[in-house]
Amino acid sequence: MERHDMLLSPAGVEALRTALTRADFTSNGIAGRLGAQATGGVARNDFRAALRATEDRDPLATLIRVFICDQTESEAAVAAALAPLDLAEALAGGLVGRHGDGLRAGVDLEPYGDDWWVLADVPASARPGRPLHSEHVLGIGGATQTLIGATVRRPVQTALDLGTGSGVQALHLATHARRVTATDVSERALRFAATTAALNGQDWELLRGDLVAPVAGRRFDLVVSNPPFVVGPGTTTHVYRDSGRVGDAIGAELAAAAPGLLTEGGTMQYLANWVHVAGEEWHERVTGWFAGTGLDAWVIQREVADPMAYVNLWLTDVGEATDPQRMAAWLDWFDAHKVEAIGFGIVSLRRSGHADPVIRVEDLRQRVEPPMGDQVATWFDRQDFLRVRDTDGLLAERYRAAEGLQLRQEATMGDEGWAVDRQVLTMPHGLRWSEEVDPLVLALVGGCDGRLALRDQLALLAAAHDVTPQELAEAAGPIVAHLVERGIIEPVTA
Repeated sequence: MERHDMLLSPAGVEALRTALTRADFTSNGIAGRLGAQATGGVARNDFRAALRATEDRDPLATLIRVFICDQTESEAAVAAALAPLDLAEALAGGLVGRHGDGLRAGVDLEPYGDDWWVLADVPASARPGRPLHSEHVLGIGGATQTLIGATVRRPVQTALDLGTGSGVQALHLATHARRVTATDVSERALRFAATTAALNGQDWELLRGDLVAPVAGRRFDLVVSNPPFVVGPGTTTHVYRDSGRVGDAIGAELAAAAPGLLTEGGTMQYLANWVHVAGEEWHERVTGWFAGTGLDAWVIQREVADPMAYVNLWLTDVGEATDPQRMAAWLDWFDAHKVEAIGFGIVSLRRSGHADPVIRVEDLRQRVEPPMGDQVATWFDRQDFLRVRDTDGLLAERYRAAEGLQLRQEATMGDEGWAVDRQVLTMPHGLRWSEEVDPLVLALVGGCDGRLALRDQLALLAAAHDVTPQELAEAAGPIVAHLVERGIIEPVTA
């Protein structure tokens, strides 16, 4: 197994954990010390109330001021707050650094969850105008949280975090995987990840290399990745952002690698960006990534940005927003390749072992009920239910409408009163899908109370609508499959 240095010695990590625990430098401890108003202000980078609440400079106050509010504090106060960690080791490891006549944070040491800490580089937003290291290690950002929420959290034997960075995903994997492997192309990132693991009392296998290269020939029950997915001409300046691949090729590359990474029944989930090219359907482009993989695939597009907004976002992210030549070159590349927009989303793959894999690529931009990982897991469960049932099998089951399912109608007032123009079934929970339905489908869903087999329901509907049961059954098959896939109706299993 590869061994990677940490920011501190093993004894230093133990000492740091002791210091943080003694001071109650945890999410709950900080919130309790600051109170709701100051805690809310910190979330908005407004530290005024937090600084007033920490003027007494006890260890917790000092740690909050240094690592949360990015203040410079006296050497004596910082040494006391970090004790029993030796200050010389903290300085040598970059945990803190000299600034003016005192010390300030050298890393982003963030209390996370109930009793975790994550070490990463100080974010660009904390110190504007400071250029980021080419191997800058991200902390807990929006994309990180998206993947955390979207990951299926069922127990597994083995899990892999591709491109671990600070190790946040691996922290979560360790809660439901017996063995965790994490990779990164950056040795610097692996130092942070090794420190994060040790500080939290966890033991991961850490391997250096580009994407799947370090684990070639190995298989895992669960693979997650927040890769350097940013779309562009393939220029590499910051490894957390730039893969060196042209366009959106990294998303396709991960899809192609997935069959060789997964055990039977294994799942892979990763974040990706993809281009919307003029004259092409974006979902057809992304669907092509999975051709021949033999994997079930569910891709959901959560956001779309135009090229100017996209370039501005990522140049600002690394402090390059004032570089007009860099911006022009990036936008010229988009123009040359007829890129009209860039989509952002989540790819979930599963090795089901079936000869006819299910591939769905779709927009899902509405707010969903967290955690999304539960919704992904049940989506795959529903595919298993549907895959082994033909129309007759579907109609033999009993169904129940989703909990809280709502009907919304649009109507126009005419000479004879209200005329219904449109009826939409809306799910207030889960993925919160909305489906426009006709009166017959509405009646079918309305009758799903779990008591009658669907075939018996259809016999009643056929009589009411003057059609034969066989005709209605044949038409209902694909409709029922779609309603089940969406979760609008659920099979009664008992």
